[in-house]
Amino acid sequence: MIRHLLDIADFTAAELQLVVDLAQRSELPRVLDGQGAALIFEKPSNRTRQSMEMAVVRLGGHPVYTRPEEVEFDVRESVEDITRVMAGYHAILGARTFAHATLQRMVAVSAVPVVNMLSDESHPLQALADVLTMQQVHGPLDGRTVAYVGDYNNVSRSLAEACVLLGANFVLGCPVGYHASDDELQRLKALGAGTVTQVHNARDAVGGAIAVHTDSWTSMGQEAQRAERAKAFTGFTVDAALMAAAAPGAGFYHCLPAHRGEEVASEVIDGPHSHVFAQAHNRLNAACGALAFLKGVR
Repeated sequence: MIRHLLDIADFTAAELQLVVDLAQRSELPRVLDGQGAALIFEKPSNRTRQSMEMAVVRLGGHPVYTRPEEVEFDVRESVEDITRVMAGYHAILGARTFAHATLQRMVAVSAVPVVNMLSDESHPLQALADVLTMQQVHGPLDGRTVAYVGDYNNVSRSLAEACVLLGANFVLGCPVGYHASDDELQRLKALGAGTVTQVHNARDAVGGAIAVHTDSWTSMGQEAQRAERAKAFTGFTVDAALMAAAAPGAGFYHCLPAHRGEEVASEVIDGPHSHVFAQAHNRLNAACGALAFLKGVR
């Protein structure tokens, strides 16, 4: 059976931990030896392109970076036709898209694994790097509290799925209007052994947390909302005072790119409890683990 990775929830708890364990191996089988991986980007990227290309190389394959104008989903060709053609050339198809539905359409016709390199709904590769880094720093997440402060977006959604599957107590601190719906909270709670709580105050969110996560207040495609969002997120900056309200020695995490002085203070992201660059570097390890799993390594 072909396995795909569109959402963290595509994994069971045991599979998710296995992917994280694979990501920590010093060596993995060269499961892509002599094969290609198409990496299609509708959105620009630093970490995703660099990490995915090098992950394919580590596994013995040849990455083919594809710019948006080279394929133009549903303009030059349909999503389905592009997928069928590329699946004849490559062992893996990765896509960084706007619409999550584009990835779902790819999966429906692909003869090879499809990897979500980011969509407007989900960012599973980032979540894999997040939990990998947290386990390296703090140990197992089961029963531990992990907080996310900011917008409920693709990054926080995938992180929530991963934490719940691994048994963590996940707390969302989101402004009203930028929070998870009740239906979404119920979906998350049903995923695994962990818990999910949502509050609308940043300080309430971080109490007892071993890890505090945040993300940019304005993501790609939301630039016109920047002033409105800055106003709505007043009080949600992760600064030294907010970190002091978390558990002693709590770590700070950010998927990057960061905006110092907005969602995070320089003293935090550049301070001794920040693990953002370990997170960024673990994007490579997480990609290796995910690709190896999708190609059958157990």
